[in-house]
Amino acid sequence: MPDLVRMPEVAAGATAAVLSQWPLPVGTDFAATDVIAVIETDKAVVDLTPEGPGRILRTLVDEGSEVEIGSPIALVAAPGEVVDDVDAALAALGVGAGSGAAPAEPPAPPAPAPTAPPAAAASTPAPAPPPASGAPVEAPAEDRGGRVFASPVARLVARQAGLSLDGIRGTGPNGRIRRRDVEAALAARGGAVPASTTPPPGPRPAAPAAAPARADVLADSAPTSLPHSRIRRAIAARLTQSKNEVPHFYLRGSARVDRLLALREEINAGEELRVSVTDLLVKAVARAHLTVPAANVVWTDDALLAYPTVDVAVAVATDDGLVTPVLRGVERLSVSQVAAATKDLAARARTGQLRQHELEGGTTCVTNLGMYGTEDFAAIINPPQSSILAVGAARAEPVVVDGELSVATVLRVTLSVDHRPIDGAVAAEWLRVFLALLENPAKILS
Repeated sequence: MPDLVRMPEVAAGATAAVLSQWPLPVGTDFAATDVIAVIETDKAVVDLTPEGPGRILRTLVDEGSEVEIGSPIALVAAPGEVVDDVDAALAALGVGAGSGAAPAEPPAPPAPAPTAPPAAAASTPAPAPPPASGAPVEAPAEDRGGRVFASPVARLVARQAGLSLDGIRGTGPNGRIRRRDVEAALAARGGAVPASTTPPPGPRPAAPAAAPARADVLADSAPTSLPHSRIRRAIAARLTQSKNEVPHFYLRGSARVDRLLALREEINAGEELRVSVTDLLVKAVARAHLTVPAANVVWTDDALLAYPTVDVAVAVATDDGLVTPVLRGVERLSVSQVAAATKDLAARARTGQLRQHELEGGTTCVTNLGMYGTEDFAAIINPPQSSILAVGAARAEPVVVDGELSVATVLRVTLSVDHRPIDGAVAAEWLRVFLALLENPAKILS
Protein backbone atom coordinates (compact mmCIF):
# COMPACT_ATOMS: atom_id res chain seq x y z
CA MET A 1 0.00 0.00 0.00
CA PRO A 2 1.48 3.42 -0.92
CA ASP A 3 2.10 5.82 1.91
CA LEU A 4 2.30 9.59 2.36
CA VAL A 5 5.35 11.61 3.30
CA ARG A 6 4.30 14.56 5.43
CA MET A 7 6.04 17.82 6.25
CA PRO A 8 7.92 17.15 9.51
CA GLU A 9 8.24 19.54 12.43
CA VAL A 10 11.82 20.45 11.64
CA ALA A 11 11.95 23.29 14.18
CA ALA A 12 10.33 23.52 17.58
CA GLY A 13 7.15 25.56 17.46
CA ALA A 14 7.17 25.92 13.65
CA THR A 15 3.78 25.86 11.94
CA ALA A 16 5.07 25.73 8.35
CA ALA A 17 8.23 25.28 6.31
CA VAL A 18 9.28 25.70 2.71
CA LEU A 19 9.78 22.70 0.43
CA SER A 20 12.98 23.97 -1.13
CA GLN A 21 14.00 21.12 -3.44
CA TRP A 22 13.16 17.63 -4.63
CA PRO A 23 16.63 16.06 -5.14
CA LEU A 24 15.19 12.87 -6.72
CA PRO A 25 12.82 12.85 -9.69
CA VAL A 26 9.47 11.08 -9.61
CA GLY A 27 9.83 7.35 -10.24
CA THR A 28 13.25 7.12 -8.57
CA ASP A 29 14.02 4.38 -6.08
CA PHE A 30 15.62 5.60 -2.84
CA ALA A 31 17.41 4.07 0.13
CA ALA A 32 16.84 4.85 3.79
CA THR A 33 19.94 7.06 3.80
CA ASP A 34 19.00 9.12 0.74
CA VAL A 35 17.75 12.69 0.95
CA ILE A 36 14.33 12.81 -0.67
CA ALA A 37 13.51 16.46 0.10
CA VAL A 38 15.28 19.63 1.19
CA ILE A 39 13.30 21.80 3.60
CA GLU A 40 13.95 25.38 4.66
CA THR A 41 12.96 26.75 8.04
CA ASP A 42 13.16 30.39 9.03
CA LYS A 43 16.91 30.15 9.60
CA ALA A 44 18.21 26.80 8.41
CA VAL A 45 18.15 24.04 5.77
CA VAL A 46 17.05 20.52 6.68
CA ASP A 47 17.56 17.30 4.68
CA LEU A 48 14.58 14.97 4.89
CA THR A 49 15.44 11.26 4.85
CA PRO A 50 12.80 8.49 4.64
CA GLU A 51 12.05 5.88 7.27
CA GLY A 52 13.02 3.14 4.84
CA PRO A 53 13.66 2.38 1.16
CA GLY A 54 11.01 2.95 -1.48
CA ARG A 55 10.11 4.77 -4.67
CA ILE A 56 8.70 8.25 -5.26
CA LEU A 57 5.33 7.98 -7.00
CA ARG A 58 4.33 11.62 -6.99
CA THR A 59 5.33 14.92 -5.38
CA LEU A 60 2.35 16.86 -4.07
CA VAL A 61 3.87 20.33 -3.72
CA ASP A 62 6.08 22.39 -5.97
CA GLU A 63 9.58 23.50 -5.08
CA GLY A 64 9.47 26.79 -3.19
CA SER A 65 6.03 26.15 -1.71
CA GLU A 66 5.32 26.90 1.94
CA VAL A 67 3.70 23.86 3.53
CA GLU A 68 1.96 23.48 6.86
CA ILE A 69 3.54 21.05 9.32
CA GLY A 70 1.91 17.64 8.97
CA SER A 71 0.56 18.24 5.46
CA PRO A 72 1.33 15.57 2.81
CA ILE A 73 4.13 16.44 0.42
CA ALA A 74 4.72 13.19 -1.51
CA LEU A 75 3.33 9.75 -2.21
CA VAL A 76 5.82 6.85 -1.97
CA ALA A 77 5.60 3.11 -2.54
CA ALA A 78 7.45 0.22 -0.98
CA PRO A 79 10.34 -1.35 -2.92
CA GLY A 80 9.00 -3.36 -5.85
CA GLU A 81 5.41 -2.28 -5.26
CA VAL A 82 3.43 -1.62 -8.45
CA VAL A 83 0.80 1.14 -8.35
CA ASP A 84 -1.27 1.36 -11.53
CA ASP A 85 -3.46 4.32 -10.53
CA VAL A 86 -1.69 6.99 -8.46
CA ASP A 87 -4.78 9.21 -8.36
CA ALA A 88 -6.84 6.37 -6.92
CA ALA A 89 -4.16 5.68 -4.32
CA LEU A 90 -4.21 9.34 -3.29
CA ALA A 91 -8.01 9.31 -3.12
CA ALA A 92 -7.90 6.21 -0.93
CA LEU A 93 -5.62 8.10 1.44
CA GLY A 94 -7.99 11.04 1.47
CA VAL A 95 -5.74 13.53 -0.30
CA GLY A 96 -5.26 14.95 -3.78
CA ALA A 97 -2.35 16.28 -5.76
CA GLY A 98 -1.14 19.60 -4.46
CA SER A 99 -2.92 19.18 -1.14
CA GLY A 100 0.22 19.84 0.87
CA ALA A 101 0.70 23.43 -0.18
CA ALA A 102 -0.20 26.00 2.40
CA PRO A 103 -3.23 28.04 1.29
CA ALA A 104 -2.44 31.41 -0.14
CA GLU A 105 -3.41 34.45 1.81
CA PRO A 106 -6.73 35.92 0.64
CA PRO A 107 -6.34 39.00 -1.51
CA ALA A 108 -6.58 42.29 0.24
CA PRO A 109 -9.99 43.95 -0.06
CA PRO A 110 -10.14 46.74 -2.61
CA ALA A 111 -9.49 50.19 -1.29
CA PRO A 112 -12.67 52.19 -0.70
CA ALA A 113 -13.52 54.67 -3.42
CA PRO A 114 -12.47 58.20 -2.53
CA THR A 115 -15.19 60.43 -1.21
CA ALA A 116 -16.30 63.02 -3.69
CA PRO A 117 -14.86 66.46 -2.91
CA PRO A 118 -17.26 69.05 -1.55
CA ALA A 119 -18.75 71.57 -3.90
CA ALA A 120 -16.46 74.40 -4.85
CA ALA A 121 -18.86 76.95 -3.45
CA ALA A 122 -18.66 75.33 -0.01
CA SER A 123 -14.85 75.66 0.11
CA THR A 124 -14.64 79.24 -1.16
CA PRO A 125 -13.63 81.48 1.73
CA ALA A 126 -15.63 84.59 2.43
CA PRO A 127 -13.96 87.83 1.36
CA ALA A 128 -11.79 89.35 4.06
CA PRO A 129 -12.78 92.76 5.50
CA PRO A 130 -10.85 95.75 4.15
CA PRO A 131 -7.63 96.55 6.03
CA ALA A 132 -7.33 99.42 8.46
CA SER A 133 -6.37 102.78 6.99
CA GLY A 134 -2.65 103.04 6.31
CA ALA A 135 -1.97 99.31 6.77
CA PRO A 136 -0.22 97.51 3.90
CA VAL A 137 -2.34 95.01 2.09
CA GLU A 138 -0.91 91.47 2.34
CA ALA A 139 -2.21 88.70 0.17
CA PRO A 140 -2.68 85.38 1.97
CA ALA A 141 -0.32 82.61 0.93
CA GLU A 142 -3.07 80.54 -0.59
CA ASP A 143 -4.47 83.42 -2.60
CA ARG A 144 -2.52 83.59 -5.84
CA GLY A 145 -5.17 84.57 -8.33
CA GLY A 146 -3.48 87.65 -9.79
CA ARG A 147 -1.98 88.62 -6.45
CA VAL A 148 1.72 88.91 -5.58
CA PHE A 149 3.00 86.47 -2.96
CA ALA A 150 5.53 88.35 -0.81
CA SER A 151 6.56 88.82 2.80
CA PRO A 152 5.51 92.02 4.64
CA VAL A 153 9.14 93.23 4.88
CA ALA A 154 9.64 92.64 1.15
CA ARG A 155 6.53 94.70 0.40
CA LEU A 156 7.70 97.51 2.70
CA VAL A 157 11.18 97.66 1.14
CA ALA A 158 9.68 97.69 -2.36
CA ARG A 159 7.16 100.41 -1.48
CA GLN A 160 9.80 102.65 0.12
CA ALA A 161 11.98 102.25 -2.98
CA GLY A 162 9.08 102.79 -5.36
CA LEU A 163 9.62 99.36 -6.88
CA SER A 164 6.82 97.20 -8.21
CA LEU A 165 6.81 93.60 -7.10
CA ASP A 166 5.53 92.49 -10.49
CA GLY A 167 8.18 90.49 -12.33
CA ILE A 168 10.36 89.81 -9.26
CA ARG A 169 11.12 86.10 -8.90
CA GLY A 170 10.76 84.95 -5.32
CA THR A 171 13.18 82.49 -3.71
CA GLY A 172 11.05 81.72 -0.68
CA PRO A 173 8.72 78.73 -0.18
CA ASN A 174 6.33 78.33 -3.12
CA GLY A 175 7.89 81.32 -4.90
CA ARG A 176 7.28 83.77 -2.08
CA ILE A 177 9.16 87.05 -2.56
CA ARG A 178 11.48 87.80 0.34
CA ARG A 179 13.42 90.90 1.32
CA ARG A 180 16.61 89.72 -0.34
CA ASP A 181 14.74 89.24 -3.62
CA VAL A 182 13.64 92.88 -3.55
CA GLU A 183 17.14 94.08 -2.63
CA ALA A 184 18.58 92.02 -5.50
CA ALA A 185 16.10 93.61 -7.90
CA LEU A 186 17.01 97.08 -6.62
CA ALA A 187 20.72 96.35 -7.03
CA ALA A 188 20.15 95.14 -10.58
CA ARG A 189 18.21 98.36 -11.36
CA GLY A 190 20.89 100.49 -9.73
CA GLY A 191 18.60 101.88 -7.07
CA ALA A 192 19.44 102.40 -3.40
CA VAL A 193 18.16 100.04 -0.78
CA PRO A 194 16.15 101.92 1.88
CA ALA A 195 18.08 102.30 5.12
CA SER A 196 15.13 101.56 7.32
CA THR A 197 12.65 98.78 6.99
CA THR A 198 10.75 99.55 10.16
CA PRO A 199 7.04 99.25 9.47
CA PRO A 200 5.02 102.48 9.82
CA PRO A 201 2.91 102.97 12.90
CA GLY A 202 -0.51 101.49 12.90
CA PRO A 203 -1.97 98.04 12.96
CA ARG A 204 0.54 95.38 11.93
CA PRO A 205 -0.47 93.06 9.12
CA ALA A 206 -1.41 89.54 10.02
CA ALA A 207 1.16 86.86 9.29
CA PRO A 208 0.42 85.07 6.06
CA ALA A 209 -1.07 81.62 6.31
CA ALA A 210 1.25 78.67 5.81
CA ALA A 211 1.55 77.54 2.22
CA PRO A 212 -0.27 74.31 1.53
CA ALA A 213 1.96 71.22 1.16
CA ARG A 214 2.68 70.31 -2.43
CA ALA A 215 1.37 66.99 -3.63
CA ASP A 216 4.71 66.00 -5.13
CA VAL A 217 6.49 66.68 -1.84
CA LEU A 218 4.01 64.49 0.03
CA ALA A 219 4.44 61.75 -2.55
CA ASP A 220 8.23 61.84 -2.23
CA SER A 221 8.00 61.49 1.57
CA ALA A 222 5.62 58.53 1.52
CA PRO A 223 7.14 55.40 3.13
CA THR A 224 7.85 52.23 1.17
CA SER A 225 6.10 49.08 2.38
CA LEU A 226 8.59 46.21 2.83
CA PRO A 227 6.82 42.90 3.54
CA HIS A 228 8.20 40.94 6.51
CA SER A 229 10.37 37.97 5.64
CA ARG A 230 9.87 34.66 7.41
CA ILE A 231 13.13 35.06 9.33
CA ARG A 232 12.18 38.60 10.42
CA ARG A 233 8.80 37.37 11.68
CA ALA A 234 10.52 34.53 13.54
CA ILE A 235 13.01 36.92 15.18
CA ALA A 236 10.22 39.28 16.21
CA ALA A 237 8.12 36.48 17.71
CA ARG A 238 11.08 34.86 19.46
CA LEU A 239 12.44 38.00 21.08
CA THR A 240 9.01 39.31 22.02
CA GLN A 241 8.32 36.00 23.74
CA SER A 242 11.69 36.22 25.51
CA LYS A 243 11.10 39.71 26.89
CA ASN A 244 7.56 38.79 27.95
CA GLU A 245 8.34 35.45 29.60
CA VAL A 246 12.00 35.50 30.66
CA PRO A 247 12.82 37.61 33.76
CA HIS A 248 15.97 39.37 32.57
CA PHE A 249 18.49 41.02 34.84
CA TYR A 250 21.73 42.66 33.78
CA LEU A 251 25.30 42.86 35.05
CA ARG A 252 27.89 45.19 33.56
CA GLY A 253 31.65 45.07 33.82
CA SER A 254 34.84 46.19 32.14
CA ALA A 255 38.32 44.78 31.72
CA ARG A 256 41.71 46.01 30.51
CA VAL A 257 42.40 43.97 27.39
CA ASP A 258 45.82 45.16 26.27
CA ARG A 259 47.32 41.75 27.10
CA LEU A 260 44.43 39.99 25.36
CA LEU A 261 44.99 41.99 22.17
CA ALA A 262 48.72 41.34 22.36
CA LEU A 263 48.06 37.61 22.73
CA ARG A 264 45.81 37.71 19.67
CA GLU A 265 48.55 39.36 17.61
CA GLU A 266 51.03 36.73 18.77
CA ILE A 267 48.65 33.89 17.86
CA ASN A 268 47.98 35.37 14.42
CA ALA A 269 51.63 36.04 13.56
CA GLY A 270 52.42 34.12 10.38
CA GLU A 271 49.11 32.21 10.43
CA GLU A 272 46.69 32.07 7.51
CA LEU A 273 43.66 31.53 9.76
CA ARG A 274 43.14 34.67 11.80
CA VAL A 275 41.80 34.48 15.36
CA SER A 276 39.33 37.25 16.18
CA VAL A 277 38.62 38.91 19.49
CA THR A 278 35.25 37.15 19.47
CA ASP A 279 37.00 33.76 19.23
CA LEU A 280 39.00 34.54 22.36
CA LEU A 281 35.86 35.76 24.12
CA VAL A 282 34.05 32.53 23.27
CA LYS A 283 36.92 30.53 24.79
CA ALA A 284 36.83 32.75 27.88
CA VAL A 285 33.08 32.18 28.20
CA ALA A 286 33.60 28.41 28.09
CA ARG A 287 36.33 28.58 30.71
CA ALA A 288 34.12 30.71 32.98
CA HIS A 289 31.29 28.20 32.61
CA LEU A 290 33.60 25.39 33.67
CA THR A 291 34.73 27.42 36.69
CA VAL A 292 31.14 28.39 37.60
CA PRO A 293 29.09 25.35 36.48
CA ALA A 294 25.96 26.76 38.11
CA ALA A 295 25.78 29.13 35.12
CA ASN A 296 25.91 26.30 32.58
CA VAL A 297 22.22 25.46 32.98
CA VAL A 298 18.91 25.82 31.17
CA TRP A 299 15.46 26.32 32.67
CA THR A 300 12.55 24.01 31.85
CA ASP A 301 9.14 23.85 33.50
CA ASP A 302 9.94 20.46 35.03
CA ALA A 303 13.62 20.69 35.94
CA LEU A 304 16.89 22.55 35.70
CA LEU A 305 19.12 21.07 33.00
CA ALA A 306 22.84 21.14 33.88
CA TYR A 307 25.21 20.41 30.99
CA PRO A 308 28.60 18.67 31.25
CA THR A 309 29.96 20.44 28.15
CA VAL A 310 29.87 24.11 27.18
CA ASP A 311 27.95 24.89 24.00
CA VAL A 312 28.17 28.58 23.07
CA ALA A 313 26.08 30.34 20.42
CA VAL A 314 27.60 33.19 18.42
CA ALA A 315 25.39 35.90 16.94
CA VAL A 316 25.88 36.36 13.18
CA ALA A 317 24.31 39.25 11.25
CA THR A 318 23.00 38.33 7.79
CA ASP A 319 21.13 40.26 5.13
CA ASP A 320 17.91 38.55 6.23
CA GLY A 321 18.35 38.90 9.98
CA LEU A 322 20.23 37.65 13.02
CA VAL A 323 21.06 33.97 13.48
CA THR A 324 22.88 32.30 16.36
CA PRO A 325 24.64 29.06 15.36
CA VAL A 326 26.02 27.01 18.24
CA LEU A 327 29.60 25.82 18.77
CA ARG A 328 29.58 22.46 20.58
CA GLY A 329 32.04 21.50 23.30
CA VAL A 330 33.99 24.75 23.19
CA GLU A 331 36.00 23.75 26.25
CA ARG A 332 37.59 20.93 24.20
CA LEU A 333 38.50 23.14 21.22
CA SER A 334 41.67 25.13 20.72
CA VAL A 335 41.27 28.80 19.93
CA SER A 336 42.24 28.08 16.33
CA GLN A 337 39.56 25.41 16.12
CA VAL A 338 37.05 27.88 17.54
CA ALA A 339 38.11 30.41 14.89
CA ALA A 340 37.71 27.87 12.08
CA ALA A 341 34.32 26.68 13.33
CA THR A 342 33.04 30.23 13.80
CA LYS A 343 34.20 31.26 10.34
CA ASP A 344 32.49 28.25 8.76
CA LEU A 345 29.20 28.80 10.62
CA ALA A 346 29.16 32.51 9.81
CA ALA A 347 29.81 31.89 6.10
CA ARG A 348 27.03 29.32 5.84
CA ALA A 349 24.68 31.51 7.89
CA ARG A 350 25.05 34.32 5.35
CA THR A 351 24.28 31.97 2.45
CA GLY A 352 21.36 30.22 4.17
CA GLN A 353 23.10 26.85 4.43
CA LEU A 354 22.96 26.23 8.17
CA ARG A 355 21.41 22.98 9.35
CA GLN A 356 18.65 23.08 11.93
CA HIS A 357 20.66 21.23 14.58
CA GLU A 358 23.36 23.89 14.31
CA LEU A 359 20.86 26.48 15.58
CA GLU A 360 19.58 24.46 18.52
CA GLY A 361 20.92 24.09 22.04
CA GLY A 362 23.54 26.05 23.90
CA THR A 363 23.33 27.61 27.35
CA THR A 364 24.69 31.04 26.48
CA CYS A 365 25.44 33.31 23.54
CA VAL A 366 28.05 35.92 22.60
CA THR A 367 27.04 38.95 20.55
CA ASN A 368 29.72 41.47 19.62
CA LEU A 369 28.95 44.94 18.23
CA GLY A 370 32.40 46.33 18.96
CA MET A 371 33.35 46.33 15.28
CA TYR A 372 30.58 48.91 14.73
CA GLY A 373 31.97 51.21 17.39
CA THR A 374 29.24 50.45 19.94
CA GLU A 375 30.67 50.94 23.42
CA ASP A 376 27.96 49.39 25.58
CA PHE A 377 24.62 47.65 25.01
CA ALA A 378 22.34 44.98 26.48
CA ALA A 379 21.04 42.01 24.46
CA ILE A 380 17.88 39.90 24.70
CA ILE A 381 18.25 36.27 25.74
CA ASN A 382 17.48 33.66 23.07
CA PRO A 383 15.44 30.94 24.85
CA PRO A 384 16.06 28.30 26.05
CA GLN A 385 19.54 29.69 26.67
CA SER A 386 19.92 31.23 30.10
CA SER A 387 22.25 34.16 29.31
CA ILE A 388 23.76 36.29 26.58
CA LEU A 389 26.96 38.36 26.70
CA ALA A 390 26.91 41.69 24.86
CA VAL A 391 30.39 42.93 23.92
CA GLY A 392 31.25 46.53 23.07
CA ALA A 393 34.25 48.17 21.44
CA ALA A 394 37.70 48.16 23.05
CA ARG A 395 38.81 51.78 23.57
CA ALA A 396 41.79 53.55 25.08
CA GLU A 397 40.69 55.14 28.35
CA PRO A 398 42.28 56.61 31.48
CA VAL A 399 42.46 54.08 34.32
CA VAL A 400 43.87 54.07 37.83
CA VAL A 401 46.49 51.38 38.49
CA ASP A 402 48.05 51.15 41.96
CA GLY A 403 46.89 54.67 42.73
CA GLU A 404 48.39 56.15 39.59
CA LEU A 405 46.64 57.37 36.46
CA SER A 406 47.51 55.65 33.20
CA VAL A 407 45.96 54.74 29.85
CA ALA A 408 44.68 51.26 28.99
CA THR A 409 42.47 49.59 26.40
CA VAL A 410 39.14 48.93 28.11
CA LEU A 411 36.42 46.53 26.97
CA ARG A 412 32.88 46.79 28.37
CA VAL A 413 30.46 43.88 28.49
CA THR A 414 26.87 43.40 29.65
CA LEU A 415 25.61 40.00 30.78
CA SER A 416 21.86 39.45 30.39
CA VAL A 417 20.70 36.63 32.66
CA ASP A 418 17.53 34.58 33.07
CA HIS A 419 16.75 34.90 36.78
CA ARG A 420 14.83 31.61 36.90
CA PRO A 421 17.83 29.25 36.67
CA ILE A 422 20.59 31.68 37.70
CA ASP A 423 20.67 33.85 40.80
CA GLY A 424 22.37 37.21 41.01
CA ALA A 425 25.27 35.94 43.11
CA VAL A 426 26.03 33.16 40.62
CA ALA A 427 25.95 35.58 37.71
CA ALA A 428 28.17 38.04 39.56
CA GLU A 429 30.72 35.31 40.30
CA TRP A 430 30.66 34.23 36.65
CA LEU A 431 31.26 37.80 35.45
CA ARG A 432 34.12 38.24 37.93
CA VAL A 433 35.81 35.09 36.62
CA PHE A 434 35.23 36.09 33.00
CA LEU A 435 36.71 39.58 33.42
CA ALA A 436 39.72 38.14 35.25
CA LEU A 437 40.32 35.81 32.30
CA LEU A 438 40.31 38.76 29.90
CA GLU A 439 42.98 40.52 31.98
CA ASN A 440 45.01 37.31 32.31
CA PRO A 441 44.46 35.80 28.84
CA ALA A 442 47.06 33.02 29.11
CA LYS A 443 44.56 31.20 31.34
CA ILE A 444 42.06 31.17 28.48
CA LEU A 445 44.36 28.87 26.53
CA SER A 446 45.27 26.58 29.42
